[in-house]
This record gives sequence, structure tokens and C-alpha cells, in this order.
Amino acid sequence: MLACMADTTEDQGTVEQDENARSIRIPRGTLAAAARFVRSNGGSASAVIEPVGTSGVRVLMVGSENGVMGDQVVEDVETAHALVGAVDGLELAEWDRELSAAATPRTGHWATMAGWVARS
Repeated sequence: MLACMADTTEDQGTVEQDENARSIRIPRGTLAAAARFVRSNGGSASAVIEPVGTSGVRVLMVGSENGVMGDQVVEDVETAHALVGAVDGLELAEWDRELSAAATPRTGHWATMAGWVARS
């Protein structure tokens, strides 16, 4: 698990660790978007880290106030953990019954995810 401390300036987007570990860079836009998501959903959200192959790692967020879902994709698992640690109110979670029940996909989400199958 990462023991890290976020740099509070939005310009940097860097999470620093001890001198033996590499510095993890969180893209500024990703950090800002995740913080904005948490603020706009009651100040807290759950985050599930999901590796998605060569595309990177998806950080899926579920707002605690109304179950709204949002996501960000980062380079690797370490960056995903650093993102969760850097955003106040964002807590690491797993897909369990409680979180699955709380998640509220927007209207049309299932059709979008089904792609061509939904249009056939």
C-alpha cells in the first residue's frame, strides 16, 4: 500500500513518497476532475480501482450523496492509488453489495455500454 502525501498545489499533481520510491505524477486534469467530482457529490465518494489492460487503470467513483458514477483512467495501479490518496473525501472501496446498490448509472448508460448490440 502506498504511504504518500499529496502536494497541495494543483500545478504539480505530484505525490511524493520516501526517497527509495519513485515520484508518482498524477495528471493535473485527472486530479482536478476527481476532486471536482467529489465536491459535486456531497464531499465524499468511493473509488474502485479496475485495471483495464493496456489502456491503463480505471478509477471508478461513486458519489456518496446520490450514487452518481464517474471515472478517470490513469497509467498504472500505483497512480490510481496515489489519486485516491490525493483527493480529500475519496475512499478506496471494492464492489460489494452495498456499493453496487448505491451506484446509480445515468439514463442511457446501459445502451451506451452495450454498443452495437443495443442498436440492433
